[in-house]
Amino acid sequence: MTPDAPDSRDLLSFLDFHVEAGVDVALDETPHDRFAEPEAPRRAARAEAEAPVQRDMERHEAPRHESFRHESFRQDAPRQEPVRQEPPRQDAPRAEPPNTYGRSAAAAPGEAAGDARELAATAASLEELEALLARFESCALRFTAKNLVFADGNPQAKVMFVGEAPGADEDRIGKPFMGRSGQLLDRMMAAVGLDRTNAYVGNVVPWRPPGNRNPTPQELATCKPFIERQIALADPDILVCLGGVATQALAGTKDGILKSRGRWFPYRTDKREIRLLATLHPAYLLRQPLQKRLAWRDFRALRAALDEGGR
Repeated sequence: MTPDAPDSRDLLSFLDFHVEAGVDVALDETPHDRFAEPEAPRRAARAEAEAPVQRDMERHEAPRHESFRHESFRQDAPRQEPVRQEPPRQDAPRAEPPNTYGRSAAAAPGEAAGDARELAATAASLEELEALLARFESCALRFTAKNLVFADGNPQAKVMFVGEAPGADEDRIGKPFMGRSGQLLDRMMAAVGLDRTNAYVGNVVPWRPPGNRNPTPQELATCKPFIERQIALADPDILVCLGGVATQALAGTKDGILKSRGRWFPYRTDKREIRLLATLHPAYLLRQPLQKRLAWRDFRALRAALDEGGR
């Protein structure tokens, strides 16, 4: 066969393919399983060693007496085991799901909010509401916060301020607006003749969210029934929402705080309808000092409303 023949070129291509694939030595014409080869001699040796022992056992086995060759003792017949009849499977009655109080990890968002609504409605006083919140476990924030931050100030006051959630200082002390934003709020109130002896202060969410983040919609929905009940029990003449989160949760608006601030909204409790004023949060004013002029306008409107009305 000459190198230029078509068959020769095919064979050379075939060999090149195998060389590139890593085949460099031809050992035999047929393939061999090299991994199974070491086991083969050992299996053969074990079989040869066991053969004489098996033959010796068969040779010396004692014959059985004819009297024992009863049908129930015959070894050549397989023994029939009684077939066990399984009782008909009955589905166990489904138990009613337990109440979600104390099951914050298992409580669905709708169930947690429903539990909060039912529980908050049972509170006949602010003291009872605070005690119920201290035992409420269907909000996961309870387990990451240090303290319950319920309220501060005078619950008999004509005006109630509501923020969004506690910060680090409030979480440590257990009262709302205790840090730098609280100090600014005190100065803003003092500018219109208010302080914590004639004003009531609370938060929509009574536990600090980790990292001072905004509360999630689920957390707001779970805590909202408690702040609504707190407002109803305090029964102020005017409700002031500090920041966009509190305004959207209580006023029902979707507008941002810069658009909704300075506006009055109707707020309905189980007793009567009161007025709600939206304004900027003190923490926002610390970051944007130029916006204090807008907050000053809102507080002047608050002062005018308090002077016009009264209990």
